[in-house]
Amino acid sequence: MFELLAYERFRDTPAVRFFDVTVDTSNARDLVIHSGPAVSPPNDAASGAWQFYLHPHQEDNLLAASGGRTFYLVNLAWDQPFHIVRLDSGGDILRIPPGTFHRSVSDPDGSVVLNQAVREEGVSLVQEFRVYNSARIPALLAVTSIQAPPPRLHGVEPLLQAA
Repeated sequence: MFELLAYERFRDTPAVRFFDVTVDTSNARDLVIHSGPAVSPPNDAASGAWQFYLHPHQEDNLLAASGGRTFYLVNLAWDQPFHIVRLDSGGDILRIPPGTFHRSVSDPDGSVVLNQAVREEGVSLVQEFRVYNSARIPALLAVTSIQAPPPRLHGVEPLLQAA
């Protein structure tokens, strides 16, 4: 299951705060910048189907450094496979375990996220960053479709629907 990890504020000075955001097991750093309301990975151009990343040999530890981003997580091995998790600047670190489908949507003004990844030795970035089209994976499509039970929300307000 994914986790939300707190981190420690260790010093304050006038108008400045210092935080230790270290993920002890991290052996790789990715800085992911969305300039504007980006979706990553983008929807399939032909069908509009949602697309996802899945890292078989990498754990992600994501911290919003600026702006906000909403993550859509699917892991078919979880009791409840579909979760939507909100990350805001100054909030927790989102730990996504290997084998979890994930995609994100940035706020209208964009966002900057630091990933303190944990990659297995010898991992191929080409293989780790493959894009998976939900329309081609029946089990993934089934849990993310409108007919599926609703996802579990974490830090996201549910949308009200008209009667």
